[in-house]
Amino acid sequence: MKGKLTLLLLLLSTWSVAQEGTGPYTLEECIAYALANNVDAKNALLDEQIAEARVKETVGIGLPQVTGTVGLQQSPTQPRFFTQYLEGQSFFISDEQADQLGLENEDVVALENIFQLKGAGDARLSINQLIFNGSYIVGLQASKAYKDLSVKQGVQTDEQVIMNVSKAYYNLLIAREQLELVDANLLRLDTLYRNTRAMYENGFAEKIDADRLKVTLNNLKVSKQNMESMNDISLRLLKFQMNFPPDQELEVEGTLEDAALQAVAVPEEWDYSRRPDYQVLQSNYELQKLNIKNKYAESLPTISGFANLGYSTQSPNFGGLFSTNTDIEDQGGLGPDQWYSYSTVGLSLQWNLFTGLQRTYQIQQEKLSLSKIENGFEALERSIMLDVKRSKDNLDNALSQLEVQRENAELAEEIFEITQIKFQEGVGSNLEVIEADTSLKEAQTNYYRALYDAIIAQLELKKALGILHNEQ
Repeated sequence: MKGKLTLLLLLLSTWSVAQEGTGPYTLEECIAYALANNVDAKNALLDEQIAEARVKETVGIGLPQVTGTVGLQQSPTQPRFFTQYLEGQSFFISDEQADQLGLENEDVVALENIFQLKGAGDARLSINQLIFNGSYIVGLQASKAYKDLSVKQGVQTDEQVIMNVSKAYYNLLIAREQLELVDANLLRLDTLYRNTRAMYENGFAEKIDADRLKVTLNNLKVSKQNMESMNDISLRLLKFQMNFPPDQELEVEGTLEDAALQAVAVPEEWDYSRRPDYQVLQSNYELQKLNIKNKYAESLPTISGFANLGYSTQSPNFGGLFSTNTDIEDQGGLGPDQWYSYSTVGLSLQWNLFTGLQRTYQIQQEKLSLSKIENGFEALERSIMLDVKRSKDNLDNALSQLEVQRENAELAEEIFEITQIKFQEGVGSNLEVIEADTSLKEAQTNYYRALYDAIIAQLELKKALGILHNEQ
């Protein structure tokens, strides 16, 4: 609940920044923007909404089902399927109706096709209410479990989005820091070149000394162009991971120190369920158990209640279906062209008593599938422990390497400054300055590479521990 509230606040903050057009974006705001706009994250949210709608759809199966039906038909020709002779019967019908019905006389009457005239109409309202269905009960449980699965899959997707955005964000910060270092080195080397050039013009240095520095300076300018290109690529990558409009300006704030690099403690008693992928497997396990339960439920009877309310009519011709005959002289007579009401209510029971052992083998298959998921738990637990151990070792090694490279960068900078001073005072060579500059750039590059590796190793360990998403 706390994580969801934090995410909501971040989303609101990001929306406010986007609406006002202000910046720059912090890492948290970049992540919040990505979770709200990244295509995978949006699809995961849509999957949750689909699952919620599916739950409501399943609930609707148990609600009354009402169907309205209206049917009109005309039979130009009919089979003479019914003949009944009635003797000594009196019919209170008019001569016109007798002619329509084809009656011969008052004593012996041949009723042919009276009960199926050429025109027929029916208007009916049918209501069906499910009273008991074992599969429906299990289906309600399964629909809720399916919704829970979609939520956990959404968390798994969000975790990957957070990881990708964090990597792109820190990659951009490092590219920006390296570009600033290149600018500083350019300024320093350009100053040294100008001084050396002035010394050469005044006869205190050789031309080759100035030329060597010029070559180094030109190479550094090329390196700056490459770093500018890398900075632009890193920015575009971050926009891509955030699904930020590529044609809009994105300003990012923050420093590499914000990563708060430190060893991440691994608890002795590990809770696998903190991992989103483990939670997804748990949801699949529950769904599979419900599949087995549903197969057993299918052997139970289905009981439904129904009611039909309607009106029907028959007529010697199709046009009579749209008129009402009220000219019946006697209420006991038969009146064609008149709609008669009817209604039925009842219960329906359906029970599959024997299905040729199909259900038995279906249950067997579902149980075997459940065993496969149980084996998956064992495999995933081993994989998680290996992932945690490897990530922990990688972070420890990365922090150690970072400390070494930081010290090397500081020493290389100190050596360059000393070599530069010695050269300007005439007690050092130009080659020593160039070598010191090369070593300094290499040490700085190695330091930032080690810094990035340490940051990524920390993120990977948090992901392995299942705490990366919870921290956002």
